Amino acid sequence: MSISVLGVSAWIRDYLNNVLTLTAETRVEEAVILTYFPVVHPVMIAVCCFLILVGMLGYCGTVKRNLLLLVWYFGSLLVIFCVELACGVWTYEQEITVPVQWSDMITLKARMTNYGLPRYQWLTHAWNFFQREFKCCGVVYFTDWLEMTEMDWPPDSCCVREFPGCSKQAHHEDLSDLYQEGCGKKMYTFLRGTKQLQVLRFLGISIGVTQILAMILTITLLWALYYDRRDPGADQIMSLKNDTSQQLSCHSVELLKPSLTGIFEHTSMANSFNTHFEMEEL
Repeated sequence: MSISVLGVSAWIRDYLNNVLTLTAETRVEEAVILTYFPVVHPVMIAVCCFLILVGMLGYCGTVKRNLLLLVWYFGSLLVIFCVELACGVWTYEQEITVPVQWSDMITLKARMTNYGLPRYQWLTHAWNFFQREFKCCGVVYFTDWLEMTEMDWPPDSCCVREFPGCSKQAHHEDLSDLYQEGCGKKMYTFLRGTKQLQVLRFLGISIGVTQILAMILTITLLWALYYDRRDPGADQIMSLKNDTSQQLSCHSVELLKPSLTGIFEHTSMANSFNTHFEMEEL
């Protein structure tokens, strides 16, 4: 499970990198960094890597029935669970408020001039990714590509049905085949949206539930191993005490039997003598 969470965290990181590439030197970049990266990198990745090591030690402790390893495993899970709980509370309290300003739009437009240049392949990839993913084109409108660059038509990533040369065909035939909405507001909508934080919260809850189950099973196993490894001498001493007490009680009963028999004989003789004496008097 930790490996799966690492994969999802890497995917979210790559997803956010494309947004940061386009929103550099704007307040959107600062908001993205403050909102997501303290959770994705220092916490999620560190916790997942540590959980892999903890899980291996827990497995070894279970196989070898080692109480020390199991206690260490339980304590590590408890500490990690507390850290995840604190991060979950932080994400729920985090509020994203980034107003749209025209200066940010101008900055986004200015970065469009480097699209397609060999030195800025990373920027070209980020624009293509964002336009395909969010079904938008340009910053405000698809004509931004014609105004800010020397291109005669928008990139093919602006096409509703993308294929090589689709934007050229749409530019000359039917402009409705191009995405009509700009990507500027889409970026702000993406930032204000809770989809990414919900993914992180779902991952945190899944790991937390798994850790709780693991801690319960660990306590059960520790309890069983503790009673299996108790000092057998104590049980033997208790059994010897019980046997000795039973033997003493039986021996005391045997010793009392002759005394009781004699008492009963004397009593019967006395009764018979009294009866004989009474008969003579009569």
